[in-house]
Amino acid sequence: MADPDFNLLVALDALLAEGSVVNAARRLGLSDSAMSRTLARLRDATGDPLLVRAGRGLVPTPRAIQLRARVHDLADEVRAVLRPAAAIDIAGLERTFTLRASESFIEVFAARLVSRVTADAPGVLLRFAPRTDRGVQALRDGRIDLEIGAHAETAPELKVQKLLGDRLVGAVRDGHPLLRDAVTVDRYAACGHVVTSRNGRPRDQVDDALAALGLSRKVVAVVPSFPAALAIVRASDLVALVSERQVASGIAGVRTFPLPVPMGDVTVTQMWHPRQDADPAHRWLRGQVLAACRGTDDGARSGTSG
Repeated sequence: MADPDFNLLVALDALLAEGSVVNAARRLGLSDSAMSRTLARLRDATGDPLLVRAGRGLVPTPRAIQLRARVHDLADEVRAVLRPAAAIDIAGLERTFTLRASESFIEVFAARLVSRVTADAPGVLLRFAPRTDRGVQALRDGRIDLEIGAHAETAPELKVQKLLGDRLVGAVRDGHPLLRDAVTVDRYAACGHVVTSRNGRPRDQVDDALAALGLSRKVVAVVPSFPAALAIVRASDLVALVSERQVASGIAGVRTFPLPVPMGDVTVTQMWHPRQDADPAHRWLRGQVLAACRGTDDGARSGTSG
């Protein structure tokens, strides 16, 4: 059986409401002849005359009277499905959003984001999922709404928006011998180091930069997050590599310094699946994340985002 033409449903609604081919044609912006042809198609589809001549006008058949209320409701539903989504009431929104982000992002930005979201939408729950993996499948499956971080992996269909730029800096305890003089690359390499890696890898981009200069370093510990690395350097003579934004407001007992080896900047982004792109609530959430990261109100209250 061929799929039905849903234009016929809208035409039938107009014909039954107007009881006139001429008036139904005018209502739908069609010519009288086009409306007459449509009525003929409706008669073929339903197996009923629907409207029959009575004097100079048309009257509905019993079948048409039986269908009239149902057709009107169905036509309204079709129109509702096919029109753009209406603006939502953010203050009355009740929804749970799952965000996957690093511990450092949560530590620096989560409080600001939660405060903004709670103020505008008290019925919204933000659930921060652990970054046990960095694969994109969770976005595809709908298990997470947003992936936030410095992404090494993406996919062609995913949407990505830059949130902020960052860079890596060295971190040591107050009074560390390294800071008694200029931090040269040789003195830096000679220290013991703690590496941050969710995968437990003891080597990172610093090792590549040192190798290019004919140097190497000794890695003493590998931890999964910047906060863990900072806790270790605060109580030892080890050196860590941390996000500059992580320590921008100052960390008690910790000093930072520019790295003596060339390192590229870090770009932090938010990533989402295209099926969420036009969803008004999801657009509002992305605007909130963007504004929380940039410390502004731009675009967030209006619910707009890239």
